[in-house]
Amino acid sequence: EAQARTRARARWEKTHPGQAWTDLPAAQRETLIAGERAADTPRVTLARTVRACATASEDEAEFVRRLRRAGVLARPRYAAGRMDVVTGYSVATRPSAGERPIWYGGGRLGEDLTLPRLREAWPDTPDSASAAVAEWNAAHRHRKPATPGRETREVTAADWARCDTELRQLRAQLEAVPVDDRDAWARVARESAGVFAAWSHRVEPTPGPLAAAADALGRSAQLKRWPTTPKRVGRLSSSGTALLLMSATKGGKGIAAEAALLRQLVKLSVAVYQAHQARGEAERARELARVIDRELKAVHDRLPKHPVTVAATTAPSSPEQDALRAATS
Repeated sequence: EAQARTRARARWEKTHPGQAWTDLPAAQRETLIAGERAADTPRVTLARTVRACATASEDEAEFVRRLRRAGVLARPRYAAGRMDVVTGYSVATRPSAGERPIWYGGGRLGEDLTLPRLREAWPDTPDSASAAVAEWNAAHRHRKPATPGRETREVTAADWARCDTELRQLRAQLEAVPVDDRDAWARVARESAGVFAAWSHRVEPTPGPLAAAADALGRSAQLKRWPTTPKRVGRLSSSGTALLLMSATKGGKGIAAEAALLRQLVKLSVAVYQAHQARGEAERARELARVIDRELKAVHDRLPKHPVTVAATTAPSSPEQDALRAATS
């Protein structure tokens, strides 16, 4: 929503020099914003799906298979003159009959979704590289996956227990992450966005509150300049949770387990919000607060009640913080 508003205003001011955006009638502004939002829907939807698949995957080969399993058209970008070295990728939604697919490179989906950025979370070995190339080639030639893997199995009750532990460990690791370590916090935002996106992919026929949370956290994952050598603060990962939420086609362990996971995910979102707030990034903090209060709270209110204590911050109370406490209580 914030990005659509910004683009609508920029487009208006560019085509109507000397005319103030704020002088437009509110109804006309909303019409222009709605147009930008509609034009961006395919890209945003693809970005959400790619984040879900990437977060749920333990390596690049699985990522390719998950994209195809999610109904996304995927094609590799090869190094010049090579068919065994993949340097990037493009994705598209499956077009209607008679239409051509509209392709988006990973960088157009998000700065955190380029192939080099995604590869930072996966093993870098000769075997993993070979397996990834085999899956990219299969996608390029529209053949069946070379070697199906974890994405084909149904999750178990033990997987749900491991996910709760994984998210608790991730939250504990965040206590050691300085608020000015933008790289680490962007990774946390990307992981959390991927988990919400995976959940949305499984349970929301049309984008709803979980998708909204995924999109907002995805924007928090964007960094214009990443460190040459990324800092490592433990293993900031929630891939097991994303795997579970994408794979639990039979409903998983039950609504109580999903309620517990939601509360953990809201706490991660609150932590990202607090990092934005501490760095003075007011717009990003406000957007996350709105999503948690308006979107996730609605989901939370439909789930079984269970007391959750949110650690108080040293900053003075604000409307956003009040909303966050309400969303997680």
